Amino acid sequence: MTKALRSVTITALIGVAMLLGMPGTASAAPATASAAPTTVGYDVSYPQCGTTLPRDRAFGVVGVNGGLSTRGNPCLAAQLTWAWGSSAAVPAQPRAQVYLNTANPGEVRSQVTTWPKTGLTPYGGCDGSNSTACSWQYGWERAQYSVSSFFTPAAREARVDGRPSSYTWWLDVETMNTWQSGSTDALARNRATLEGMTAYLSAAGGRVGVYSTGQQFAQIVGIVPATSTLAGQDSWLAGGTSLAGAQSACLKAALVPGGRVTLSQYVYGSLDRNQSCV
Repeated sequence: MTKALRSVTITALIGVAMLLGMPGTASAAPATASAAPTTVGYDVSYPQCGTTLPRDRAFGVVGVNGGLSTRGNPCLAAQLTWAWGSSAAVPAQPRAQVYLNTANPGEVRSQVTTWPKTGLTPYGGCDGSNSTACSWQYGWERAQYSVSSFFTPAAREARVDGRPSSYTWWLDVETMNTWQSGSTDALARNRATLEGMTAYLSAAGGRVGVYSTGQQFAQIVGIVPATSTLAGQDSWLAGGTSLAGAQSACLKAALVPGGRVTLSQYVYGSLDRNQSCV
């Protein structure tokens, strides 16, 4: 480019700049308004340790356990901090929620060290046998252990609210865990375990809900009677593969009588996302 052409070009640019700055003339485009916060929630646990979690989230549900009720999530403190940093863009969903792994190893109790030997329950006294009473006691003790051994220390480390009453506690009910099977009595014992967990968490002031699919829940606990402490609890439905599917799931029947579906999960990419149904 020659010196003369550069001079003409610079002069023209100065003129354009002056024109843009004059009243009544065009000016720079206004900054676009910031995007509205997402209404999507995410659930995370030990498989997400060491990964980057979504910055834009309406709420977070964090797994307290590391796959089994006897293990803790090693990233629980960090993930609780992340959950409490959610936007709360969905008023009906608490920004930080938690879930517990569940199971009933009564049929293989000789292979575990956590099966109870004693305890007074709504089903009578536990004597260490594979009974409904001991199943209930097992659930109570597993919830107590998870709260005191994993959740409370992690909340203290994260410097977030450590009161169980400040959280919704979801009971993660899946066939991949150890459950009793083969009879209606076995299903009743499984149900008693969840009732024991519910009793402990409710006594601590927590809100309790059930996470599962309709098929898995029916296979594990059978029909929940209206007299069960599980009746009336909220449902979080799993199994969705798209947002549209999750929205449709919000219209399905709750997992327990008298309950309502308040959350629906769907998998997108490498993370579990959640649609609020309320």
